[in-house]
Amino acid sequence: MSRTSSTGGIIPAGADRIQFDFKFEGVRYRPTLLRTPSESNLRWARQHLDGIKRRIVNGTFSFAEEFPDFRHLRRVPDQGSPKTCAQVFDAFLAHCASRVTMHDMASITLASYRRVLDGFWRPRIGAQRFLDVRYSTLVRIADNATWSKKSYNSAISILRRAFKFGYRDHPEKLDPTLGLKSVRIRKKDRPIIDPFTIQEAEALIAAIHCDWGEVQGNYDEFRFFTGLRPSEQIALVVGDFDPTAGTLAINKARVAGIDKDSTKTAEDRRIALCPRALNVLRRQLVLRSRLERAGRIDHDHLFFKASGAPIRNLEYPYVRWRRTLDRLGTIRYRKPYCARHSSVSWDLMIGHKPLWVAKQHGHSITTMLQVYSAWTEGAIEADIKAIERAMQSARSTAETLLGGVADATSAATASGIATSKPDAVGPTSFGSGFGSTPQHRDTKCRTRKGKYWRRERDSNPRRAFDPYTLSRGAPSTTRPSLRPRENACGPDA
Repeated sequence: MSRTSSTGGIIPAGADRIQFDFKFEGVRYRPTLLRTPSESNLRWARQHLDGIKRRIVNGTFSFAEEFPDFRHLRRVPDQGSPKTCAQVFDAFLAHCASRVTMHDMASITLASYRRVLDGFWRPRIGAQRFLDVRYSTLVRIADNATWSKKSYNSAISILRRAFKFGYRDHPEKLDPTLGLKSVRIRKKDRPIIDPFTIQEAEALIAAIHCDWGEVQGNYDEFRFFTGLRPSEQIALVVGDFDPTAGTLAINKARVAGIDKDSTKTAEDRRIALCPRALNVLRRQLVLRSRLERAGRIDHDHLFFKASGAPIRNLEYPYVRWRRTLDRLGTIRYRKPYCARHSSVSWDLMIGHKPLWVAKQHGHSITTMLQVYSAWTEGAIEADIKAIERAMQSARSTAETLLGGVADATSAATASGIATSKPDAVGPTSFGSGFGSTPQHRDTKCRTRKGKYWRRERDSNPRRAFDPYTLSRGAPSTTRPSLRPRENACGPDA
């Protein structure tokens, strides 16, 4: 029988101290307390040692609180104190940082983890002992936050990952974050696809050129006619452009000021530029060469600020976009990402194959059919012609639309681009003319009362979307038949 078993882990240490013998974190320690080793004090010490062992098992033991004058306290991990949530967060983020250096995690992922843990969870539970955090506490904190569904799910998911990391040291204990449930995001909770009409886009491009100059105007005009994601566009460099083939390599992104060597979908692609986009890019390269000779550019990015500095985050173009739309007042506000939706919808409207459009814009074919197909149904010929003319145009927006007029708003109005104010409630309906000025859509003959145009069979809006119809060209879903039919209820019904 060992000495510890015979003494119960308690022995006198001189005339005025009592020694405790136990294991903590796999290491044997024998600290002492200043007490006379009398029979009563030894019995108290044995009971106290039993309590220490229970707290070690429960993860609530603090070496520094029990034995503050232990001479080897600095050798005890974390000085024997239970880890707080802040310490677990620090260890988790350090582990993620090491994964980033090994290219096992994206740097933007680490940045999002750090933003959520440091910005929200650390101020609220950082000082609490990690193993003392209860499920009810986490639920109360999460429910009191004013989040969108997407932000709520993101914050809960990141907290789960941090707690899962911390509880690997305590596999015998239950992780309270396992009970946290994500909210369900339904189809109606997702942002609607709300493209610009071609006349709205042209008016906005002209106004941005007028308000902010060629640097910002080229940036926004290019996004309308390429459909690039904003994070992809600000990461473009000169070497991505192939002037011979007229293509652009999309293989990187910049998110929250952090450069990534992959796109959102982690798939590289090479897009074909329409004549309008090629013209914009050539103007941008000429402007870039001029600023480079002036010593204002020392980088290889295609798009940049007016000062010549690269665009590090999306706030810079976003502010200018919003101010111009607010000044115009004739175009319903939509976020800059809707320029991408517009480009995708326009490509489908003019008859490009869905598979080609999916590859061009970095989408799946399922996204093409489920999300964007509704905007291609009912496309009238005037819409298609207007979009084709805009894409094939080799002149700048300022030259084509303004004609030398300084005020973009008055010029756009004078040329009929913004003659009618869009619906302020919802997106422009496709049947009222998506790509051009809204026109009358009555099926009743205006010159022959009592006569109704017979709608063709493929004009039924409930008909299933057929990608092969698009591949052959835009459907003539609204062209009326030349064969009139009599009103079944009489001419005056």
